[in-house]
Amino acid sequence: QVMLLGRLHHRNLVNLVGFCAEKGQHMLIYVYMSKGSLASHLYSENHELLSWDLRVYIALDVARGLEYLHDGAVPPVIHRDIKSSNILLDHSMRARVADFGLSREEMVDRNAANIRGTFGYLDPDYISTRNFTKKSDVYSYGMLLFELIACRNPQQGLMEYVELGAMNAEGKVGWEEIVDSRLEGKFDVRELNEIAALAYKCINSVPKKRPSMRDIVQVLSRILKLNQNRRHHDKKSLSATADEVSIDMDQSETKTPVSPSATADEVSIDMDQLEVQTPVSNCHWQEEFMDSVDTCEVSR
Repeated sequence: QVMLLGRLHHRNLVNLVGFCAEKGQHMLIYVYMSKGSLASHLYSENHELLSWDLRVYIALDVARGLEYLHDGAVPPVIHRDIKSSNILLDHSMRARVADFGLSREEMVDRNAANIRGTFGYLDPDYISTRNFTKKSDVYSYGMLLFELIACRNPQQGLMEYVELGAMNAEGKVGWEEIVDSRLEGKFDVRELNEIAALAYKCINSVPKKRPSMRDIVQVLSRILKLNQNRRHHDKKSLSATADEVSIDMDQSETKTPVSPSATADEVSIDMDQLEVQTPVSNCHWQEEFMDSVDTCEVSR
């Protein structure tokens, strides 16, 4: 296990600091994760409610950690026990994948006789064939995504919730029915449906139809970027509207109130004065008319 962990270094993995193997004592020392496990934040009353945005960022952090294990490590590593209690959070709430105890065994025996892992997160294909692959990790990750959405443990009927939500439009929309009620609607519905649809693909009964962790990272990154762009655009639109209202209010405040009847009388007087004047050339008449109009404007 030390040999395995010693070569794995990534910002979304709980990195090994050192180990002790003296006088029969065997200990692994990892970096300190001050905020504890994801499971404790989802289910313990001692922690504040995780916002929707924070849940999405945690999901992306975990996906990046698994992508590194599958595609960045040489040789590739399969975790085999992805679950909320194995996702740890640092002081800034960045998530890291922990507990590689079963990963070492994967490197030794791909077809172990005994089923290892946590029920509820286990790939049904692995249970039937005893063959654990990268797509088995993808299945566990899909269950973790649904756990983040519904705040319901996979060992306590989460799958029934998922199947209920999937009945609407073939698993593409309508997932807000299973979302954590404590969020009280404080989430982007489009973003929720896209992430839930991605999670549903991860738990496809056919392993080959599941996306890779690299695909998952790309999809989540795109969803986050699009949502950030929409929010930025909405803020700019609101700001522009507020500026227009402010300008209109300023202009209305600087205008001097004028009585309609007074204005009509003044114009009538000016026109009468024009009629009694001696006829003049067009050029001279235009100058006097402009002076009269200026007089009207000044009086306004």
